[in-house]
This record gives sequence, C-alpha cells and structure tokens, in this order.
Amino acid sequence: MPLTFATDFMGKLFSKIYWALRQEILSGQLSPGENLIEQGLADRFAVSRTPIREAVRQLQQEGLIDADPRGGIRVAVITVADAIHLYDCRLGLEQVAAMGACENATPQQLDELQRCLLEAQFSNLPQAEASAAELENRLQIDRSFHCLIAESSGNPWLTQLLSQILNKMSLLGSRVTHHNPAALEIWAEHERVVEAILERDASAASIAMRDHLVASKARVVQELQGLQSNVALNSLKII
Repeated sequence: MPLTFATDFMGKLFSKIYWALRQEILSGQLSPGENLIEQGLADRFAVSRTPIREAVRQLQQEGLIDADPRGGIRVAVITVADAIHLYDCRLGLEQVAAMGACENATPQQLDELQRCLLEAQFSNLPQAEASAAELENRLQIDRSFHCLIAESSGNPWLTQLLSQILNKMSLLGSRVTHHNPAALEIWAEHERVVEAILERDASAASIAMRDHLVASKARVVQELQGLQSNVALNSLKII
C-alpha cells in the first residue's frame, strides 16, 4: 500500500511517543508499578489515542509495560523471582551462544567484540561521577555485547530468544544500576569471555560466560532485595 501523508505522520508520532515513554521508564521517571492512563498520555503528548496504543503495544512486547490486576496498564515490575528466572534462561542460552561464537564468529564480529569491550572500559567512570546518561550508555554497551555474541553464534533463533529476554531485563538493569552503579562493573568478566572467543576455545568461553552471569545474577538479586527492604521499611515509617 502506498505511503500516504497520514500514515507517515502517524508513524512519526508513534516513534516519538514510543521512545519518550521508553526513556521515561528506563530512567525511572516512570516508576515500576506506576499506572498508565491512555487518555492521560494522549493529553500529555497532545495526540489521539491511536499512536499511544501503538507505543504501549510495542512497550508491552518488550516487557516494559504489562497489564495490572484491574485490567489497566502499568510500568512492569520485576521481582526477585523474575530476575532469578530470567538469569537462569540466560545461563542456558548464552553459554551455547559463547560456544557457537568460538566456531562461527567472523573476523569482523571479533573486531566488533573487542571494540565493544573498549567502549565498556572507557565508560567505566567512578561511581560518583557517573551521570544518568552514562549509566544508560553502560547498559546499552552491555546489551550490545551480549547480543553480538549471540549473533556471532550463527543461530538466529538463539539471537531472537535472547533479545526477548534482554528486553524484559531492560527495566531490571536500569533500576539496579541507578540504585548502585557499581553493579555494572563487569568489564573484567566481559574481557575473559572475549579472550576465550578470540582463542576459539569453546569450553573456556562457556565457563567464562557462566561465571559472568552467575556473578551478575548474585549482584542483581542482592540489589533487588535491598530495594525491596527499603520499600518495606519506608512503608512501615509511613504507617
């Protein structure tokens, strides 16, 4: 169907609203569990409900928005149990990805992995100096790193499944690192994974990836438990 001015305009509106809401969710401006009212969003962005619905649908597919118990929509809440389950899924997928990358990664993909590692090293500012934008950049570098290894494995289904999991984890990573930026100090762990892949050592790559994800899981679960304890304590103070 030919692209009309109307469809092009609606597409641009959808894109603008989608990226704005996504950034507000990941930055914490919209809090986990916060209710989202379709008409309220339409009023705020001065648009009809149509592009709002499209943006919300996309964010739901990424796991950043979900349905609340009353049938409305809200910013997704990632629990400790969710984090454990997501990391368990990643452990299975990403060890296979690391081994596959040892066998199938092209020279260009190996170069990209090393560049990604350098970006992570240079972005590793001291905790007190890290701005919100810098923290978001670190999260994006981390995601790119893991996606690149999956793509290098040569298994498109693995890449697709991991992408879905990482979408769901985006909110988790943002929440944890804004609370404690040190939780994302993973450059050394990434370096060991890359070294094994460069050597085409599938066993070492699998072990390095497993060790990285196990350590990351422990850090994230600890931070989430601390956040939940703070929320419970504040609730008691209010009562």
